[in-house]
Amino acid sequence: MELFLNATSPYARMVRITVMEKGLAETVRLRWCDPWADDAALLEANPAGRIPALVTADGTALSESLLIAFYLEGHGAGETLMPPSRQSEVLHRLGLGQGLMDAAFTTVIARKHQGREADGSVLGQRRQRAFQRILDQLEQEHDEAQGASAMTLADIAVGVALDYLTFRLPEVAWAEGRPELAAWHRQITRRKSFSQTAFG
Repeated sequence: MELFLNATSPYARMVRITVMEKGLAETVRLRWCDPWADDAALLEANPAGRIPALVTADGTALSESLLIAFYLEGHGAGETLMPPSRQSEVLHRLGLGQGLMDAAFTTVIARKHQGREADGSVLGQRRQRAFQRILDQLEQEHDEAQGASAMTLADIAVGVALDYLTFRLPEVAWAEGRPELAAWHRQITRRKSFSQTAFG
């Protein structure tokens, strides 16, 4: 299999961590590319020109990080990232993590093309409010059992989203006033799959 990615995409990192957690690192070739440069191989795999994109062993091209993660969940030998007994809980937190990641990534891209004034637009202000609501909900819903239980796809999404905020939007200061979430984040980012894929 081949995974198209770069070092700063939170979506690509989420899939890369999934690859590692599912024990597929030896079977997935990493294809580093610049999605903004209309990389020909990437466009063949994903005409939208977005990363990540995964070309499976049978040559099928998959796009969109969550779809790729769900595919890997069914093909890796590692521990399940979607335990059936916790399905609704995992999907709930996965939605929060994905929403946080989307708001952060869209903010970064808007600033890249429109400058900081993008934050003052209607959409920019909506994203800022979304940060706080999602972060507050993650703090309020924190369960001590989360840290002790097996890794899930929701953990990956939330952990990567928090790291991306620190990396690209440090002024959000997401850990301030959220001690439970901050403690959980410190614990999960000690995992090999997180430490070896850190932004930078």
